[in-house]
Amino acid sequence: MGRWLDGRGELVVHGERGGVTVPLEIASSYRARTRGLLGRDSVDGALLLSPAGSVHTFRMRFPIDVAYLDRHLRVIAVRTMRPGRLGLPRLRSRHVLEAGAGVMGGWGVGVGVRVTVVVR
Repeated sequence: MGRWLDGRGELVVHGERGGVTVPLEIASSYRARTRGLLGRDSVDGALLLSPAGSVHTFRMRFPIDVAYLDRHLRVIAVRTMRPGRLGLPRLRSRHVLEAGAGVMGGWGVGVGVRVTVVVR
């Protein structure tokens, strides 16, 4: 369920609202995961960091929503983080989704929701 290459795709959220599809950027190499959203002013859709168990927002320019996913791509926690914060590691987290603060709720991303990654 989860060895991707750096690139683009779509995130499908299987929640109460049906299948919401969002543009997705995939960061699976060490370099891409380390860079993440640093130096950007926004994100179009979401960024998937894989593998990842925690994130930080040091040197970031904007607050973000962070969803921690288990190995089955089920959401185990969602947090909003302001710049300059260190997120606590989640023991079962294998992947992390990042998006602009406040948007994940509108997509239906919440604890227990499953997502799918579609690679282009």
